[in-house]
Amino acid sequence: MNVKKFIANSSREAWRQVREALGPDAVILSNRNIPDGVEILAMANEDMTTLVAPTGAREAGARPQAASLQQQSGLPPAQQPKRPALLSSPLAQQSGRALRTEQAPLLDQPAQGRAPARAAEAAPGPDARVWRSRRAGSAAAQPPAAGAADAAEQDQRPRSALPEFDGKDYDEILSEVMSEIRSMRGVLETQLAEISWGGAQKREPLKGIVLKEMLAAGFSASLSRLITENLPSNSKSQDIMFWVKSVLARNLNTLANENELLENGGVFALVGPTGVGKTTTTAKLAARCVMRHGSGKLALITTDGYRIGGYEQLRIYGKILGVMVHSVKDETDLRIALEELKGKHTVLIDTAGVGQRDQMVAEQDAMLAGAGVDIKRLLCLNATATGGTLNEVVHAYSSSGLAGCIITKLDEAATIGNVLDVVIRHKLNLHYVANGQRVPEDLHVANKLYLADRAFKQKRETAPFEFQEGELPGVIGPTAMSMNDKGLREVSFG
Repeated sequence: MNVKKFIANSSREAWRQVREALGPDAVILSNRNIPDGVEILAMANEDMTTLVAPTGAREAGARPQAASLQQQSGLPPAQQPKRPALLSSPLAQQSGRALRTEQAPLLDQPAQGRAPARAAEAAPGPDARVWRSRRAGSAAAQPPAAGAADAAEQDQRPRSALPEFDGKDYDEILSEVMSEIRSMRGVLETQLAEISWGGAQKREPLKGIVLKEMLAAGFSASLSRLITENLPSNSKSQDIMFWVKSVLARNLNTLANENELLENGGVFALVGPTGVGKTTTTAKLAARCVMRHGSGKLALITTDGYRIGGYEQLRIYGKILGVMVHSVKDETDLRIALEELKGKHTVLIDTAGVGQRDQMVAEQDAMLAGAGVDIKRLLCLNATATGGTLNEVVHAYSSSGLAGCIITKLDEAATIGNVLDVVIRHKLNLHYVANGQRVPEDLHVANKLYLADRAFKQKRETAPFEFQEGELPGVIGPTAMSMNDKGLREVSFG
């Protein structure tokens, strides 16, 4: 074995020296960088016989393999493509000899003998997904000769042609891919929002203060972020909260005057989930109507036949006010009752409490819609509920349209930003707020400026639930997707 060393300033120069000394078929043993340039160890191709085939048996076995390759290629020996040989380590030498030993029987087999091997390799495993071609049925029905001809045609087709998958498999894969893309998009938007807000918080600390105040007041992270991002520039800390309150008040729709409701009259139904105070609120509205028009102009109807004592409670209020209370069970009874009371100026309907996820919500809507009279629905919103729960309630009860809403249990809520957020987001008309059990003293016409101011001045003993400065980027991150909410796009900043 004659190994030669070549040293040059560059790899190009070293390769040139190897070709001039040993020919284009030289075997490269190693190459590395040295202080003087590049060092290459190489040997002539003729000397490889001492390494690859040291015995005469290996040389004899190599000749049939070479002849078989030459016959398959159809080219004379002079035109056979020459492949560079790389031998960098003894391990590579052993791997190369093992690979050539395993491939030798396959090379000696005729083309017909290799066809079953290709079919076995192409056959999918037991756990692999089987793709069904749309022409599989027609191919199975053809005779063997036709099947062989089709196989020959398929072999001549380009390998890049994609198979035609059936609709079910394709739709399933497409759905999975789109789901993954949406998931990746959400993760990227969340991370970018966190990074962006972290930088903005350092540059403008005032935004962090406003965001923390709004979150502590109960407003959603998406609305808080929207208002914070639109803060006026060069604002002072003492004036910025006044601007935030003015924006909230501007986006609250309230009654300009109670006469709009009491003077016009009509049929009103108080709806909402269980325990929000519909019966007590009905009694408070009835007392206001009696004080304005007298007991002869008012009628009360209850559809609450599920709660024990529900009718009795409203009947007691009616007796105090001198107003008759009618009980109905279904759409037919309601239609008859309203026909008898069509001479009344105002009719108040106390409905049964139904959870927002109960299918009876749709049944109740159908009963009110089929009464033959235009019934205005007033949704009672519990101020102590979370923003997510209130959002579900509005979605469930707004399918048939809402004339307005009433905020109840204002005195029991630790924060009221949650209910104000829902009112702003869904553009509800806020008529009244209730802050106690007294009839009728604890019912007030909604004042937007008062509510916006109270949201931040209300005493809160919720320190363990307030976000700290370092937690704000994590709160803002998930709001990237919810910023496209239609209700938020309509928020006015003046």
